[in-house]
Amino acid sequence: MNYRSQTSRTLHDEHVATMALLDRVEHAFGRADGSDPGIPTLARALARHLDHELGRHFGFEEEQLFPRLTAAGEGDIASLLQEEHGTIRAVAEELLPLVRTAGERALDAAEWDTLRRGMPELVERLVAHIQKETMALLPMLDDVLDEDTDRELSFAYASA
Repeated sequence: MNYRSQTSRTLHDEHVATMALLDRVEHAFGRADGSDPGIPTLARALARHLDHELGRHFGFEEEQLFPRLTAAGEGDIASLLQEEHGTIRAVAEELLPLVRTAGERALDAAEWDTLRRGMPELVERLVAHIQKETMALLPMLDDVLDEDTDRELSFAYASA
């Protein structure tokens, strides 16, 4: 998509990277026994990505973007996206200890089964959330942010 604001382009680029990672995760973690030798590397990448997504990315949206949307009369979408952040955080925080462990060592059968059963919910929630943001949030930002605010937000996000 072609976005006018740098803020929208940056978030879109992060969404594309997240979707690519989630596709890999869905395939690798969907296997029955977790024997794929690439699991530890993928698990470490997923843990880093979730830490970034749940912290910096969600935080930026909640602190900088959602209040601006609300002030512009788009509080319903801001509230919905914020609520989804909370749900995604809860699911991710439950799985993150196992994801981190999978990055360090092979999981036993019970651990792998728990991770394998929980991962589809996390992937589904993140994908649906990204789709909403792509269809609603990012285009709205192009309308809400003036050039100076966009530049200010982009620099702040890049330096955070």
